[in-house]
Amino acid sequence: MLFTSRYLATGNSFHSLHYEYLLGVTTIREIVRETCESIWECLRDAFMSQKSEKDWLRTADECYERTNFPNCLGAVDGKHIRMCKPDDSGSLYFNYKNFFSTVLMALVDADYCFISIDVGAYGASNDCNIFKNSNFCKKKLEGNHLNIPGPRPLPNEDNGTPMPFVIVGDEAFAQSQHVLRPYPSRNLDVARRIYNYRLTRARRMVECAFGILCNKWRIFHRAIDVRPDFCDVIVKTCCILHKFVRQRDGFQFQDTLYECPLESTRWFKYDRD
Repeated sequence: MLFTSRYLATGNSFHSLHYEYLLGVTTIREIVRETCESIWECLRDAFMSQKSEKDWLRTADECYERTNFPNCLGAVDGKHIRMCKPDDSGSLYFNYKNFFSTVLMALVDADYCFISIDVGAYGASNDCNIFKNSNFCKKKLEGNHLNIPGPRPLPNEDNGTPMPFVIVGDEAFAQSQHVLRPYPSRNLDVARRIYNYRLTRARRMVECAFGILCNKWRIFHRAIDVRPDFCDVIVKTCCILHKFVRQRDGFQFQDTLYECPLESTRWFKYDRD
């Protein structure tokens, strides 16, 4: 565990650990891999098990309290994990940011903890296709096997039309019954601008979670120099340890966003001076 925690937390290479602990590079590599696989297998059921209907309701209430977006089950997005070019891979792992990567697709709650992850997609793939072909979406979400609660009215509308619970994403995702994306930001009226603002405020949860993950486990600050299957194990281990640490050590959520006292949706023009 010592080699693994130091490797993940500092981002040191296997060669660096070889000189520190006077063990062979291959030996350290195998120890790290076996430990990562054991961590994932031991903690997966405890920290990333399928949620019940009661759990989803609690997650939605926390999201509304902290982001003011109702009936939200979490935010989804993909993150490119930088890696060295795999042998004989061509351009499969070469992404639009001009480096080689594998993609971490994650669903995050209001506490910046991972609800579900999918790791291993090619860097050249786009977020929409990765999410659509993931086990979470293809088998569970579309098959209604996630225990998602039934529709309920929005806050302050007890007699209003029941609305379904949703996951929020950016423009890369396709909109569906349980997935919401923002309106295209061109010629929008005030109501749609407010909707985009609220959705973006909820979607920032996943961006913050990625930032916390990378700064906690500094292996993500450099290109991971292992084979793709080993890289997937490292990413999954860091995600499960991220949730383990946050739930065991605790956290303090302080929302610094300004609450605009908006009373109407009329536009007011101000002089720039």
